[in-house]
Amino acid sequence: MGVQPFIGSAAVHRGDITRRALARHHRAIYRDVYLPRDIELTAQLRARAAWLSIGATLCGLSAAAAFGTKWLDPSAPAEVIRADRHAPPGIIVHTWDLAPDETCLAGSMRVTTAARTAFDIGRGMQPARAIPIVDALMNATGLKPSAVRAVADRHPGVRGASRVRSVLELVDGGAESPQESRLRLLLVDGGLPPPETQIEFPNLHIRVDMGWREWRVAVEYDGVQHWSDRRQRAWDIERIAQLESAGWVVVRVGAGMMNRPEVIVERVAAKLRAAGCPIKR
Repeated sequence: MGVQPFIGSAAVHRGDITRRALARHHRAIYRDVYLPRDIELTAQLRARAAWLSIGATLCGLSAAAAFGTKWLDPSAPAEVIRADRHAPPGIIVHTWDLAPDETCLAGSMRVTTAARTAFDIGRGMQPARAIPIVDALMNATGLKPSAVRAVADRHPGVRGASRVRSVLELVDGGAESPQESRLRLLLVDGGLPPPETQIEFPNLHIRVDMGWREWRVAVEYDGVQHWSDRRQRAWDIERIAQLESAGWVVVRVGAGMMNRPEVIVERVAAKLRAAGCPIKR
């Protein structure tokens, strides 16, 4: 598991570290919960630090972090559920009611289940922010939308429960980065059919970010590594050539283009129309 947060007073009492070394080489994440100064704080480490600090059930972003969800903001406050709302700065306490089967253990910590976690994230945030996070949670855990809908059915009167259903219409655990999630939403918001994610081409040993098999149009999000890494750039050229030889059209979208959604949508729409897709926009 690598270096983990620890309770400072307990470590000193055991003789694992001196008080001087604790103060010099470690920083307090929460009161009496420390991490070495040279270790980068992640959302996962913050979640464990909060659990050590007050021992309450992790929920929301902290539960998502405990499940291994990627790309979470490490500076966001930890979230827990307990009856006592008092907590140190940097920890948000919720007093939500939980059914007995809505908690589990993740890395020895008590957390809300993946389905309940997705439900709480979906109802507590605007869809544009919630969807990439729920995408990543689904990617990390294999969670299915049906399991989240079952939680929503159990809590119809909870604040924000109706919002969850609109979020679930657009989530997709196939997204492999927040930018892929945002690109997919951008296309759907632009009136295009929802694309399939992570389309496999076993004979070519290729996978594309998203696309439409029926019309053989693919869309690829190119992150920084696609331009800065020489090997990656060479492979991108080769794989696109192979896809085009197989009759596919590939639209590549770079980070800079994400600020021009209308250009992206029109470019993809043109390829879909040319392939026979009856687009209504």
